[in-house]
Amino acid sequence: MTTHDCKNRTKDISALSLSEENMSDESAAFLAKTKEKFGFVPNIFKAYSFENSKLMGFVGYWAAMVRDEAALSDLQKEMIAVVVSSQNRCYYCMTSHGAMLRVLSNDPELAEALVMNFRAAKIDKMTRAMLNFAIRLTTSPSEIVEDDRQSLRDAGFSDREIWAIATIAAHYNMTNRAAIALDLRPNTEYIGMAR
Repeated sequence: MTTHDCKNRTKDISALSLSEENMSDESAAFLAKTKEKFGFVPNIFKAYSFENSKLMGFVGYWAAMVRDEAALSDLQKEMIAVVVSSQNRCYYCMTSHGAMLRVLSNDPELAEALVMNFRAAKIDKMTRAMLNFAIRLTTSPSEIVEDDRQSLRDAGFSDREIWAIATIAAHYNMTNRAAIALDLRPNTEYIGMAR
């Protein structure tokens, strides 16, 4: 790949050229529904749309883990997404989840603090414990021990909620790594959202 090719790709959604010519009806319907709901299709979904099994697998896991309403609020989930993405320096995810956090919290200052350095954010002890665990799982997963889980229990989380914190943080670590590897670019719609 030449430097010229790289420069021409800045308008693309990622550094890879993957054909969508064999997109299944199921994938096309999902992307159309997403566009209808949000007004645009998030580039993360476009990046997976070259193969139906990849897109539906990603969306299925995302829906099962992240859209599960039994444990954490949508705001808590986005906070986890933002601090994990910030720790990993994932441009796409910091931008997209920072935007969603601004929408959900109606607090641009909170969203910016969580993107930049969550320790500067004005958050309660329970939220801080949740985010500390998510960051520890991101940076030092092999060092997680019972004391880490107990610190979440002591902060007021149930084991079901701890499971949700762990799996959501793990999901965004995986997504961050894929987005970074692809040089996935954020949709322009995210940039000015809820500012």
